[in-house]
Amino acid sequence: MPRSVSRRKAGQPSEPPDRMAAMEIAVRFLGTRPRTRWELDRRLRRAGAEESVIAATLDRLAEVGYVDDAAFARWWGEQRDRHAPRGLRLIEAELRRSGVPHEVIEAYRDEHASPERPPEDESLPGSEADRARGALEAHLRGRPLPKDGRARQRIGMFLMRRGFDPETVRSTIRAAGAIDATDDVT
Repeated sequence: MPRSVSRRKAGQPSEPPDRMAAMEIAVRFLGTRPRTRWELDRRLRRAGAEESVIAATLDRLAEVGYVDDAAFARWWGEQRDRHAPRGLRLIEAELRRSGVPHEVIEAYRDEHASPERPPEDESLPGSEADRARGALEAHLRGRPLPKDGRARQRIGMFLMRRGFDPETVRSTIRAAGAIDATDDVT
């Protein structure tokens, strides 16, 4: 039984998606993970949707709560804290690359920069120092902090590449060294 759905052959121009097709493209794109408004805009432009169709689709998705850049920023930061701890600076850079507006990034920074911020989820780090400590522990994988100055310097550079500021890196390494020193005594 032949299929009635026609597929576009390579090299054939396709007609731009209408509102329903654009919505389907956007929802399918959102099916894998949350997306920013900018990412969805780019995806619909790649599909050849017209400007009015893109605007209507994005407005409708925002209206029903599927597109929210502030929620995306919180989700992104939580994923980083849970799976690959990063410093606030690097998280902000990643959010900029994803097209999150500057105002939303500033709000995210204000929300997460306070040193005594209690996390919503107890398994997540509450401060920049907690995130740095988690990144260091993941990097060391149970090994003690090296005593060699050059090795500590490399570890410090590792943490700085993860977006932690120099003072946080120094205090994290000092604290880890003090913990290792007390472990050696017992």
